Amino acid sequence: MSTPPVSGLDETAVGATAIDTAEIDETPRERPVDVAAVAIAAAAAADAPPAFAELDPPVAVEAPVDTVTDVPAGAPAPVEAEAVAPVAAALPVTEDAAETAAPAASDADQAVAVIPAPRVPKPRKKRTLRVARPAPAPNTPRVLTIQGLVKRFGDTTAVDGITLDVRAGSFFGIVGPNGAGKTTTLSMVTGLLRPDAGAVHINGVDAWKDPRAAKRMTGVLPDRLRLFDRLTGAQLLYYSGSLRGLDDRTVRERSVELIAAFGLEDAVDRLVADYSAGMTKKIALACAMIHAPRLLVLDEPFESVDPVSAANLTDILERYVGGGGTVLLSSHSMDLIERVCDSAAIIIGGRVLAQGTLDEVRLGHPLEDRFVELAGGRKAAEGMEWLHSFSD
Repeated sequence: MSTPPVSGLDETAVGATAIDTAEIDETPRERPVDVAAVAIAAAAAADAPPAFAELDPPVAVEAPVDTVTDVPAGAPAPVEAEAVAPVAAALPVTEDAAETAAPAASDADQAVAVIPAPRVPKPRKKRTLRVARPAPAPNTPRVLTIQGLVKRFGDTTAVDGITLDVRAGSFFGIVGPNGAGKTTTLSMVTGLLRPDAGAVHINGVDAWKDPRAAKRMTGVLPDRLRLFDRLTGAQLLYYSGSLRGLDDRTVRERSVELIAAFGLEDAVDRLVADYSAGMTKKIALACAMIHAPRLLVLDEPFESVDPVSAANLTDILERYVGGGGTVLLSSHSMDLIERVCDSAAIIIGGRVLAQGTLDEVRLGHPLEDRFVELAGGRKAAEGMEWLHSFSD
């Protein structure tokens, strides 16, 4: 390929300073100039006899010093023309030099290749341990005592010898996975389900030998609500108070206070059948508290309840416990248990694996971590690659 003449320059000089254009076309544009290879070749050429009798001085393109060129991210650093032009001009253009320069550039590319560092997984952030509520003193009388409770359904043992002690003034939480036996246990405590073995005492009264006296001291919010939903909210409260033996005046006074506390003013004249799930929970809890029981047994009381109503219910229950009442509740929310309870029990497979004050159960870890540990640990999901191939 011939090089067109450049006006104002001697052809010999042009031939001495030109670089083979075929070599330039074969080299990618983004490949950086290997300054070290060029300098070594220039030193070797200085010792060798010149290919031409006389060389014209090289023509360098002057660029402003303050000029800043935009370089794309990841591109090699530009090489200044003033530094490269004199060395390149001094090199004789021979086939050997062209063949020698090509592998040098390839080696330079390999030398400057960036190898990404291996990704190191971030350590799991340690959660702050929530301060537990003060638990009742060890010498506080027991309001609820469960001894060796057993319940079987055919060949399945739902509750396998559960034993628990709940002291007066305690906010006691029961946690466990689905099917652990929480609801079955609470149903036997409140007299809704007869146990196969074991005993339940409420404030010293055997719940199955004297159920009337035991139920008089107990308020119940069962898991599966069965309310007289063809009554209005006000009628249901009045009926619940009357069933507990309260007189007319006491029932009306307590109903007004409970309706205001639970925020049911706009719903008391509507049928309970038209209530939402959260409102149904609130009216059922109000019915469970109208006779001022010593013990409240609540199965998932905050399920389907909005955050504002849940906060109001928590305040009501804390005031109840502060006045000497005792709450036994089950929940799947570990955060709720840590926030409101002072004592807890972890039930898995129908057995109690840990019980006591919240600090005794947690052992210095968040309740969720302790629960997952006792339940067998977290299981990594494997397979199911078909989830990544979407049906549409």
